Amino acid sequence: EVYKRQPKDPANPPALVWSDEFNSAAGTKPDAAKWRADPGTGPNNELEYYTNHDNASMDGQGHLVMEARKQATPGSACPTDPLTGSGTCQYTSARMNTGTKFHFTYGRVEARIKVPKGNGFWPAFWMMGADFLTGRPWPYNGEVDIMEVLGKDVKTSYSTVHAPAYNGGGGVGSPYTLPGGADYSDDFHVWAANWDSKGIVYTLDGRTVFTISKDQVEQTRGPWIFDHPFYLILNLAVGGDWPGPPDATTPFPARMLVDYVRVYQ
Repeated sequence: EVYKRQPKDPANPPALVWSDEFNSAAGTKPDAAKWRADPGTGPNNELEYYTNHDNASMDGQGHLVMEARKQATPGSACPTDPLTGSGTCQYTSARMNTGTKFHFTYGRVEARIKVPKGNGFWPAFWMMGADFLTGRPWPYNGEVDIMEVLGKDVKTSYSTVHAPAYNGGGGVGSPYTLPGGADYSDDFHVWAANWDSKGIVYTLDGRTVFTISKDQVEQTRGPWIFDHPFYLILNLAVGGDWPGPPDATTPFPARMLVDYVRVYQ
């Protein structure tokens, strides 16, 4: 068996190695040197169709806008939409990732994001083990969720890791709230994962909200599979098993705004 050298932990303090500040002119599409669109239908019985960057652009004020629209995609197939009874995807949205563009092992990964509010919305900032791109199936590649918020409960955010021994509803993770029970959708917040050979420390606006120890997970849950390259993903899902579907009160179009994504090592 080939001996694989353990990746190096980030420096202290870590240095910026990759970022997107989303400062291009209004209407500009995501930087093709950094991101690729991930079009098509989503997993988890989601109801959106992800377009080829039609729903992702800069606002000219320093933000990436990921927009969910009530807009059918002819020829597509989604689970039945409760509002229309249609099996054609009734919503479009945006999903993009750094797969093939930027993969990394360990670091401080952070994004400043404002999430939308409304039943059915499911914004996320997360990472997938890069071996997924060469055929290793989920969850064997590993998934690290940095931010998930359900539009039906914008007072709660979740950070979770998924592996063969713990995934889906059994992932290792935690919910957490803002001081004073504030709504995440009211303002921008900075979600970060500080990831190294010992585990992951999640922070929100610089405050530690959840710590995952590699040793503890291996002693209590199963093998840790996160010591290898990952890539970044941003998406705004509509519907699905966890958030539930949109309803008559759900506001469309809805926007997930991303001020920046930064990786330090």
